[in-house]
Amino acid sequence: MAQRASLTTRAAAVAVVAGLGLTAPVTVAPAAAAERPPTTVDWKPCPTYSDEALRAMVPPDRLERFTALLARLECGTVSVPLDYRRPHGRTITVALTRLKARDQAHRLGSLALNPGGPGGSGYLMPVELLTMTDTNAGLNERYDLIGFDPRGVGYSTNINCPPPSGDPGPRPVGPITKEAARRLYDLEVSANAACGRSDPDFLGQLTTANVARDLDRIRAALGERKLNFLGVSWGTWLGVVYRSQHPGNVGRMFLDSVAIPRFSLVAFEDGRQAAAERNARRMAAWIAQHHDTYGFGTTAEQVRAAIIALRADYDANPRRFTDVDMPVDGSFIALSASQDAPIWPLASQVLKELRDATGPTAPPTVKEVLGGEPEGEPTEPPADLPERFNRTMNQAAFCNEDPSRLGFDAAWAAYQERLARNPLTARAGGFSAGCAGWPLPVQTVQLRPGGGSLVLSGHRWETPSPYEWTLETKAIVGGKVYTVDDDVHGSALMEPACATDVVSYFDTGRIDGGCAGVPVPTGPEDRSAQSLRSAGVESRI
Repeated sequence: MAQRASLTTRAAAVAVVAGLGLTAPVTVAPAAAAERPPTTVDWKPCPTYSDEALRAMVPPDRLERFTALLARLECGTVSVPLDYRRPHGRTITVALTRLKARDQAHRLGSLALNPGGPGGSGYLMPVELLTMTDTNAGLNERYDLIGFDPRGVGYSTNINCPPPSGDPGPRPVGPITKEAARRLYDLEVSANAACGRSDPDFLGQLTTANVARDLDRIRAALGERKLNFLGVSWGTWLGVVYRSQHPGNVGRMFLDSVAIPRFSLVAFEDGRQAAAERNARRMAAWIAQHHDTYGFGTTAEQVRAAIIALRADYDANPRRFTDVDMPVDGSFIALSASQDAPIWPLASQVLKELRDATGPTAPPTVKEVLGGEPEGEPTEPPADLPERFNRTMNQAAFCNEDPSRLGFDAAWAAYQERLARNPLTARAGGFSAGCAGWPLPVQTVQLRPGGGSLVLSGHRWETPSPYEWTLETKAIVGGKVYTVDDDVHGSALMEPACATDVVSYFDTGRIDGGCAGVPVPTGPEDRSAQSLRSAGVESRI
């Protein structure tokens, strides 16, 4: 559901901020069959992109294919109510795209796509999906692929909260103190309140339930009796909410990396952190198999103990290398131990070099990851680069639906408990106020079984969407579980064998029990992560 940081980013996770709504939760029931004016698509020319923007969006080896698909893309907007309780009130626009099926004679319908978020842009997802692997092209043989920017994102009606006031001060080096955490909490609460009050009428309508209602307006505008859907990460939450609201309007639905079915920010963070710790133990076992290279021990427990000790040492004695612009403390050790399997060779080398570092300069792999000293002024992104992620939508959607909104003492206790339970990885995440201070009402969603065909794709070892959430979702809404035996978030369409199953499912409605997913590296020299990064999988170091 959240963004992943790049190789040169220090942050371990995207903080979700927001606040203290005091009104009672609103439960979202299936949509009633109320009369409404017909919805149509206002088709218009698609945006054009400069060479600089195209190069920023896609690797060079896929650029020709990407631009060829862009030439086939159709673009438009639909008008939807800002507040569905007031269908004749203020309207907003939702931007969509369509890549028509190649085989129109045997067309099966429209397949809507969502990449996750909340706040992620899906406008160009039809093009991006078909550019990712050759296998995915099969999705466009008999389906029109439908991309869209959810309300609050990109080419749809959106808003950006003003930047927070107040100086948070320098990033803490070493573990944050309770006093510093309280100052941070107060600043975040203030920022959350200011954001929520900046346009409450709009921000209060940035919910998954409303995006699902918008999606049904898209279905109607396209003239489809039923809509097929493929969602990843938060897109899976959107999918099950849509199916709960509109059970008679669903065709085939495949949801990859299934989101938490009973959302609160506390449960969300606790679940992810426990999954990160579990996967770090797998990484420790892999490092033990390559003791001759890394020297951390010959058993998983020896490696685990060594990394925990290394993290504690860097927290007590942060290192400052002369050729990188940031100190290295235990959070970076924990972040290195929190990586997905394709990144294990790189992360293990980082851990080895940090253990053996004597300074004053950073070891080579550490310098590569941290980026060294910045050279010159940062370059501005191209002016026509489309928005890929809207942080205000992310914040509002999370916080409008979060019933936890903890006070400081409870937030601090939850953070300390997370650190104690997860000594390998929890320092990778920072303390946050979460949704404290968000001034708008809580709007929860009650999931229900729906219609159509549903496949819930869970990754057995992944961190962002722990496998348990797939099983919990099935227990509530039904469907078939498809298990991917890897730890890479949303990888079902990146691995050809898995993608073949997905394409076959949308063609036939049938699918088996799972696939192997992204393989674990065979050894320290395995460079498979490089090809995966070119396909969109990045390290979180």
